[in-house]
Amino acid sequence: MSIPFIASAIVLITGIFWGIYWLPVRAIADLGLDGAWGTGAITLAAALFLLPFVLSRAHTLRSANRLGLASIALGGAAFALYSIGFLYGKVALVVLLWFFSPVWSVLIAKYLLRWHVPKLRYVAIALGLAGLFIMLGGDGGIPVPGSLGEWMAFIGGLIWALATAGMRLKSDVPPLPAAFVFALGATVTSIAFAPFLEPLPTIILSDLPLLTAQVLLTGGLWWGVSIAALMWATLRLDPARVGILLMTEVVFGAVTAAILAGESLSTSEMVGGALVILCGLLEVWPTKDEPARSTV
Repeated sequence: MSIPFIASAIVLITGIFWGIYWLPVRAIADLGLDGAWGTGAITLAAALFLLPFVLSRAHTLRSANRLGLASIALGGAAFALYSIGFLYGKVALVVLLWFFSPVWSVLIAKYLLRWHVPKLRYVAIALGLAGLFIMLGGDGGIPVPGSLGEWMAFIGGLIWALATAGMRLKSDVPPLPAAFVFALGATVTSIAFAPFLEPLPTIILSDLPLLTAQVLLTGGLWWGVSIAALMWATLRLDPARVGILLMTEVVFGAVTAAILAGESLSTSEMVGGALVILCGLLEVWPTKDEPARSTV
């Protein structure tokens, strides 16, 4: 099998994997680690899982670009908000608001980085904004996020767009150390938010073995293995292919939430969500007037 085929398979599986990430997050919350406490435990477990691999390559972090490292940690902070958001909002809406980030990416590329932005990207912005207004204001209300979880995903998407800009411009960190810094950034963010969202957790002693196993498994698989694998794969694929393959996260998130959590979307939410997905596809679609991909 060729390297591009393996990398594409990794990205596709990662999208599916993160589409069902809400399941262990909510299961861990049900066992006592509610709010940001659960995400803090998950990401700390991931950091500890990755630590042995990082210690043998500590020189890569010492010599890495500081802005690049900060951008990776900021990306982890954004993902922490996304993770916590699943406990305070509809799964499908949280995922869709996160995938509104391509609009932020285009605006950052144009006005902050002063990069050339092809006309197709402006179409993406228009579709994304239209989708957002329909999705959030289709019932006649003000088109803004309606729950804490939706706000966390929305703001997290903005932070993620900023972080990816920094990572693409300045990061020279290999996948495993990068995944460690990513998890560490998420851990710090989660611990900072935790006391303000929920009281100190009370855990039933009989639930502790199952809770520990779920935390270690979720941290190791989602935040450890899958993030490191995704970082490896994205270096070997065209960004357009990566963006399109990762859209499986939206589909699996919405479908599994509907089947397993009974969360249904209204017609306006589905129409607006479809436009947001289309926005994401157009944002990564190659264009003739950009010989080399240069958007965030």
